[in-house]
Amino acid sequence: MKELPLAEVYRLIEPGPVVLLTTRSKQGRANVMTMSWHLMMGVAPPTMACVVSSDDFSFFALRQTKECVVAIPGVGLAEKVVKVGNCSGRDTDKFATAWLTPLPAERVSAPLIAECFANLECRVIDTRLVNKYNLFVLEVLKAWIDPAQPRPKTIHHVGNGAFIVDGDVVHFESRIP
Repeated sequence: MKELPLAEVYRLIEPGPVVLLTTRSKQGRANVMTMSWHLMMGVAPPTMACVVSSDDFSFFALRQTKECVVAIPGVGLAEKVVKVGNCSGRDTDKFATAWLTPLPAERVSAPLIAECFANLECRVIDTRLVNKYNLFVLEVLKAWIDPAQPRPKTIHHVGNGAFIVDGDVVHFESRIP
């Protein structure tokens, strides 16, 4: 074994695919950010948690409106996902910059993203850990899937601009669905 710097631990425990989080401020401005720090917390109703830095423009809209969309891009959107993550919504229309198409959601004011294979309309249900950890707990209110993208591969951030693409699917017998 060789010692690993503690600042690199997150690269080993990356929780899931890189996603895009959309918000819409009370002033009506839509924004999108790239996010990889999220996790599922419950199945029924589906709940998840995400960390949004207080330095991110999206943080303020999420805190203010308590709603968002978690959009899941396939690997074909990787360059756009990185482009969104490399600029700030304070001074950039990220939808226009990355050529992403916002679509109206049904349950929240934040937009869906047409190019993503899945979109989850969410509301914030717990903010007790926001001040300390920037962690928002979300309930998924409505989920959308694009049937034209039946087997999308996702990207997973492993640090320093490096990503891993989903690989082969393997099946094992399981009692849990």
